[in-house]
Amino acid sequence: MIQEGTNEIKEIIQEDIWGSIKEFLNMGIHLGEGSKSIHLTIGLLLILAVTLVITRLLLKWLRYLLTRKMETEDRQKFSSVFKFANYVIYVVVLLITLSAGGIDITLVITASAALFVGLGLALQELFQDILGGILIIVDKSLQVGDIVEVDGKVGKVFEIKLRTTRAITRDDKVVIIPNHKFISDIVFNYTQNHRTTMERVVVGVAYGSDVDLVTRLLEEVVVDQKQVLKNPKPFVLFDDFGDSALVFSLNFFTNDSFAGLRIKSQIRYKINTKFRENNVTIPFPQRDVHIIQQQKPQE
Repeated sequence: MIQEGTNEIKEIIQEDIWGSIKEFLNMGIHLGEGSKSIHLTIGLLLILAVTLVITRLLLKWLRYLLTRKMETEDRQKFSSVFKFANYVIYVVVLLITLSAGGIDITLVITASAALFVGLGLALQELFQDILGGILIIVDKSLQVGDIVEVDGKVGKVFEIKLRTTRAITRDDKVVIIPNHKFISDIVFNYTQNHRTTMERVVVGVAYGSDVDLVTRLLEEVVVDQKQVLKNPKPFVLFDDFGDSALVFSLNFFTNDSFAGLRIKSQIRYKINTKFRENNVTIPFPQRDVHIIQQQKPQE
């Protein structure tokens, strides 16, 4: 009796309840027969919806995992990358689900591949910029406030975006630098290791000048110069015996290398004044020209 009751319950579940559920899930659009048939059913749509929800949850978890140690500003910069990645993954999930439903997606994949190859070639530099931006943000190779030199232009970075970096030059112009420059070109970062940089002013004096006096005058020039650090201490080097001058360099340290041109200009003004007061001559290049006149042959 118990065995018969159990069998009846199984039959009811399999035939009536589960059968009704299968019938409901198989409701939809059925086109064609055999291997080329297409079935767009309620069950397929439910599977697609569940798959998209699970994919979304996994992407959110992956995004949290990758950005949990980043600052808020850096997280925001990745928003466009994650959106693009989400779209690509959603399309892949959609195609897989449609394929499972019996839809031939070969033509769609072929067309998409050709489209992506074309876009990849057209937007190659854009992708390089985005990759460069990701690397900059992740490894902190560049930060706001850094002073960099790119293609001979010196600028102070004030904004780092995913595709470009913006810096203001010494003449108050904004330069927009594509991020691929930082991974493909040689870039000088004046403040990567610390904020202090060494600057130098080169000057030549006439042969026969008192080199000790010149050294002392150059050292006096930077004693009260603003933005020049007392420690490390400025120093003077006798660089070379030039073609028409004895070459000296005044080396000093500053925390504001962005204002280096202005500081050097002020120092040169003082050097010129000091040398005039002490009769130290700054020579200019001279050349002796010898004119040889050839005598006409006697007839």
